[in-house]
Amino acid sequence: MSAPLVTPAELVSLLDGPLAPVLLDVRWRLGGPPGRPEYLAGHLPGAAYLDLDTELAAPPGPGGRHPLPEPAVLERALRAAGVRADHPVVVYDTDNAMAAARAWWLLRWAGHDRVAVLDGGYAAWTAAGLPGSVGEESPEPGDLTVRPGGMPVLDADEAAALARDGVLLDARAPERYRGDVEPIDPRAGHIPGALNAPFTANTDADGRWRPPAELAERYTALGVTAGTPVGAYCGSGVSAASVVLALEAAGITSPTAPAALYAGSWSHWCVDPDRPVATGSEP
Repeated sequence: MSAPLVTPAELVSLLDGPLAPVLLDVRWRLGGPPGRPEYLAGHLPGAAYLDLDTELAAPPGPGGRHPLPEPAVLERALRAAGVRADHPVVVYDTDNAMAAARAWWLLRWAGHDRVAVLDGGYAAWTAAGLPGSVGEESPEPGDLTVRPGGMPVLDADEAAALARDGVLLDARAPERYRGDVEPIDPRAGHIPGALNAPFTANTDADGRWRPPAELAERYTALGVTAGTPVGAYCGSGVSAASVVLALEAAGITSPTAPAALYAGSWSHWCVDPDRPVATGSEP
């Protein structure tokens, strides 16, 4: 399993194979409601649930609203969910892969290189008429050792430099990029030089990922081609992982040369009054 996306039909085949992937349910919505009740009401058979706020991120603070988790904390959570070093992992959320892309990125950052996102999430699985389970699962404990560094991470200064010398993509909605509104963070606008690339355009109305050629056309139009230094950010480092995944699915970046992620993102950038802020539709 080398591609970053897997369809429900492909996943069925993998689950029947000799090295069945570990399944992780990471359903989550910004501002709630919590995803665990949805998981308990119905999930892929054998899938364990991971909470984005408490297990796939550190507590909010100076590093932003969803800082990277401490390696030991992440390792405990992944092992409890059954993640093994020698088994592939498939992660999914409800549909548009915002949370699933964060989990995909974190596993890659942690050193696990066989990870994929279920295309269309739980909605696509049920739409295909595939079976589900209810209640809590009790997976066999995993053995993954978290080794950070598998994916490149930007700090604020590096993000600013990339916006100037390469391509820095802002995955938020256009109105937040422009600074028309800011419902969460203390300042509105974007990092000067960043280009708006809303993560929602990576998928269609059903939450299924757009074809690689379509993704490639979209990001090429933004100036991203093979070899272009590129990174992404969003509000707090969650939805920007979807852009990192999209670039790989499009074939613009690769597993050995992925796009970088500004993990603190806007929630980290905007709290420092000395950092400049741009508004409007222009970079």
